[in-house]
Amino acid sequence: MSDSSEIFEDIELKSKIDQSLTRKLKDITAGFVGGAVQVLIGQPADLVKIRLQTTSANSSIDVIRQVIKNEGILAFYKGTLPPLIGVGACVSLQFYGFHESKRQILKFTNQEQLNLWPQTYISGAFAGLVNSPITSPVEQLRILSQSSKKTISIKETFKTILQNQGLFNGIYRGFNITVLREIQAYGIWFLTYETLINQIIDLQHYKSRDEISTPELLISGALAGNALWLSSYPLDVIKSNIQSDGWGKESKFNNSILKTTKYIYKSHGFTGFWRGIIPCLLRAIPCSAGTFASVELALRLMG
Repeated sequence: MSDSSEIFEDIELKSKIDQSLTRKLKDITAGFVGGAVQVLIGQPADLVKIRLQTTSANSSIDVIRQVIKNEGILAFYKGTLPPLIGVGACVSLQFYGFHESKRQILKFTNQEQLNLWPQTYISGAFAGLVNSPITSPVEQLRILSQSSKKTISIKETFKTILQNQGLFNGIYRGFNITVLREIQAYGIWFLTYETLINQIIDLQHYKSRDEISTPELLISGALAGNALWLSSYPLDVIKSNIQSDGWGKESKFNNSILKTTKYIYKSHGFTGFWRGIIPCLLRAIPCSAGTFASVELALRLMG
């Protein structure tokens, strides 16, 4: 009898896990909303970060002054269209990947909720992995646009790279380092956020996640954003240098993670792997806060 009751309990538990197409579409839609909010908030600071990572500029103020003087105020939104679409798609995949991985782990283990470690980290890492095929080319095009002082259309940049360098060596240059960064970054991002959300529920004695206030969502998202970058920033610096590198004979790194790492250390020392971290952390506060709060509120509206 005990074996039979356990079987029925397992079936009942698995039936509570919503794996419907509607649920998955809601995860994707909410993620796209969060991604669009993230881009609109963070694009100016992201341009400053890229310039600091890939040029000889000494400070954020120096970059801002040079951009305004030489390129105009609208230059802070150079290359916005690809990330607006691409990041929206990426964040959709991130949240879908996270929730789908979560559902599969719960189904496989017969648990009601994930353990924070390592299961939540694994779900977040999976979210980073599945969006890497979109993140890599989108960031390649964005970084080339932001690191250049010339105004070149994204369409022209894409066409030139594809014709001269091909898909894998050109558009997908830096894919390996992108995957490594995404796995670490989003494993930590979701782990930190879910840990904070669980603590808020316990401390405030909330009966459900929907009772968490918007300010509490924003604070949790902001802290998660800084945790993401502090855990993965050196990987991002390496990636930015690879993706802003020249082509052919002008290439310093030839898409090599090892060559790029050696070059950064030789040129700037250990601190070279943290160039631009301050504007990045400042950007992460509103961007990550806005992303998580937007996703949570969109999911509440959709039910």
